[in-house]
Amino acid sequence: MFENLSKTIEIIKKITVSSERQAVLKPLVDYIQNKVNLQEEIRLNFICTHNSRRSHLSQIWAQTMAFHFNIKNVFCYSGGTEATAMFPKVAETITNQGFEIQKISDTENPVYAVKFDENQHSIICFSKTYFDEFNPKTNFSAIMTCNNADEGCPMVFGAESRFPIKYEDPKAFDGTELMNEKYAERSLQIASEMYFVFSQIN
Repeated sequence: MFENLSKTIEIIKKITVSSERQAVLKPLVDYIQNKVNLQEEIRLNFICTHNSRRSHLSQIWAQTMAFHFNIKNVFCYSGGTEATAMFPKVAETITNQGFEIQKISDTENPVYAVKFDENQHSIICFSKTYFDEFNPKTNFSAIMTCNNADEGCPMVFGAESRFPIKYEDPKAFDGTELMNEKYAERSLQIASEMYFVFSQIN
């Protein structure tokens, strides 16, 4: 894993996940543990309304923490109820936290390759609907990262399970003096919770 990212994970280790949030995360822990016990592939699709901020951060950190804890056969995805673009501040934030990012296409909806280790596959990030061809169609878990997506998708077709693990949107601070701080804070919160999830897997 890249040195600067390893340093960030040392910080993440020290972030306390409250008992209330642990209770929210426990069903996802149980789902992953059951898959590990059955030696089945683990497909996690993180879903938010626009697939622009929280769902990408969740996808990236979940894949990274699975690698960190050596949990095999974990494949993380993200999607929205509609497609927009991954917000540039997300790429800037995770770069500052130690990831290496390559912008593969420079369109209205850019494609990013996000790396956490020089010898591992890149995480491919771009905004898409959760049912996009890029994402799995069956045998996956839908993780709802925002209220609007959770309420707007009473059913995620193909999902074998669904977990509401919601985060406050850093978009509320766009254009303010607190923008950098709040994006970093949200990224670290998501990272600490994904650290907790994969640390519980045997």
